[in-house]
Amino acid sequence: MENIKVAIAGVGNCASSLVQGIEYYRGCNDTEISGLMHPDIGGYSPGDIEIVAAFDIDRRKVGIPVEEAIFAKPNCTMVFQKDLPKCGVTVKMGPVLDGVALHMAEYSDDEAIRVADFEPVDVADILRDSGVEVLLCYLPVGSEEAVRHYARACLDAKVAMVNCVPVFIASDPEWADLFNAAGVPIVGDDIKSQVGATIVHRTLTRLFGDRGYSLDRTYQLNTGGNTDFLNMLAIDRLMSKKKSKTDSVQSQLDTPLAPENIHIGPSDYVRWQEDNKIAFIRMEGQGFGCAPIELELRLSVQDSPNSAGVVIDALRCAKLGLDRRISGPLEGPSAYYMKTPMKQMRDSVARDLCDAFIEARTDEAATSKDMEAAE
Repeated sequence: MENIKVAIAGVGNCASSLVQGIEYYRGCNDTEISGLMHPDIGGYSPGDIEIVAAFDIDRRKVGIPVEEAIFAKPNCTMVFQKDLPKCGVTVKMGPVLDGVALHMAEYSDDEAIRVADFEPVDVADILRDSGVEVLLCYLPVGSEEAVRHYARACLDAKVAMVNCVPVFIASDPEWADLFNAAGVPIVGDDIKSQVGATIVHRTLTRLFGDRGYSLDRTYQLNTGGNTDFLNMLAIDRLMSKKKSKTDSVQSQLDTPLAPENIHIGPSDYVRWQEDNKIAFIRMEGQGFGCAPIELELRLSVQDSPNSAGVVIDALRCAKLGLDRRISGPLEGPSAYYMKTPMKQMRDSVARDLCDAFIEARTDEAATSKDMEAAE
């Protein structure tokens, strides 16, 4: 099968983990694989993903080969695949727009983004000239204008999109209609990590309801030391992230909690944690005879590999959508892989629908009762 030609917008920690992972899993057979949800998706393996274009705005990355740029500061994720082949692709200067928070200037070169002194390229032209099939959006949280710029470039160049950030494109009916009209698929919005704070919190929330317990109050507090957490120190850039994470958990409740009884979102930047994200989850409720229950959980993960383990699937699903001439938001993959899809549902239902999509089946894998729960 031909390679899946991918462009990356934002060559940060998440892109680093993904590019390393493509090589790490290249040539592995099913018995050797650990860490993948789907070794094979429609005949495509991780090694079939080919990076043919990349965009960034940092002076340490623009003009640099991708296989070198992914290790440049301020990237700080773990290195698990150091030896990478030369791909012949250099990072292009993307549009800055609102891609850099003003407070970043207060931090050192090792922490913050430093804008390159280059003229931005025409993104749509690069996508066409490079033969890109899927654009992967890894821009910083709060980059509303910049994400929409890349989305419009996808529409112009007839390129599929995987939107990993909480700028609402696939889940916005107007944008969804635009992707439908352009004849290209989109998977989005806001990546749900493989075993991260959101999927764990959602699962526990649904567990309370399925076992007959009420959930009266809950919080999720997260700390990390990567650029993502540094960027989100700006409260005005954080709002979409908080909404995405909160609504994702609320969607698993039959009756949503009042705003004063739920708090979910990044809490602080701790530089020495680097790409290690630590999540603290607390849940309070009542069970049989109104007996109280309190649950506290601490989760420590490497943030960017945790994300890449999902993106490597989402990219291949987007390619399947192209192969099958499906346009607009891909419902099953978006619900399973993203925090804010167009339609929220239980994760068990989303997995069934995603697997049905991959296997080119109808949604008979989900029972009628499960489908009612998805509405």
